[in-house]
Amino acid sequence: MQRPAWVGPEIDLQKPSPARVYDVHLGGSHNFQVDRDAAAAITNAMPGLPAILRANRAYLRRAVSYLVGQGVTQFLDLGSGIPTVGNVHEVAWRHDPTARIVYVDCDAVAVAHSRAILRDEPNADAVLADLRRPQDVLEAEETRKLLDFSRPVAVLMFAVLHFVDDADDPAGLIRRYLEPAVPGSYLALSHASLEGDADRAEEGTRQFRRRVGDFTMRTRREVTELFGDLELVEPGVVYLPEWRPEPGEEVADASTTSTFAGVGRKA
Repeated sequence: MQRPAWVGPEIDLQKPSPARVYDVHLGGSHNFQVDRDAAAAITNAMPGLPAILRANRAYLRRAVSYLVGQGVTQFLDLGSGIPTVGNVHEVAWRHDPTARIVYVDCDAVAVAHSRAILRDEPNADAVLADLRRPQDVLEAEETRKLLDFSRPVAVLMFAVLHFVDDADDPAGLIRRYLEPAVPGSYLALSHASLEGDADRAEEGTRQFRRRVGDFTMRTRREVTELFGDLELVEPGVVYLPEWRPEPGEEVADASTTSTFAGVGRKA
């Protein structure tokens, strides 16, 4: 395989990555054949997955718009993946051009593309780090430069915690990220679930684990428990299309997304 000019020598072209597989499902171009093969196998087991990922991106737009409306102008996007249309900075800047965004991902390709896109943007940057190591993220030069934790910060975990095994204590990780945040800060997340289209979700999970890596589905109760003592914003933890749909937007059978979403506020 010929190595594209935008891919550094440290990138393994023979191993799929969650960020690049996600990019395939969203119709992006920053992926390799190994990622496309993995995406095809997963989609074969779960044909509705591309629609679910589009619903997740729509939820991202609504959640970020809501947060800016609450006066939040600082965003820490964990597991941000490869930049695609409608990313956090585009949504936030549409409402407030002064908003500051730090993207975090452990995929070197995702971070390289983020940095290339944001090269001339002083209010956004990307960090190459594993979200399971909060200290590395919070002490990164880019984070310290752009985010002021004496003012409200929104911690974003869109479609990423299902890659975090129970042994890595996802609830504990959330607490560590929000610990330095002042009251009025928020957590926004979405999480794949076995509820909804359970049979397809089970098979999709098996395909992902076999071809890409760890993947842990959780129930609505388990996803709700991740918020700990945060105050849940109405309507609580619901399926993706049910979280504050746009006026006039029709919500069909939301359970087919098999993905829960919610936003919590630190009191």
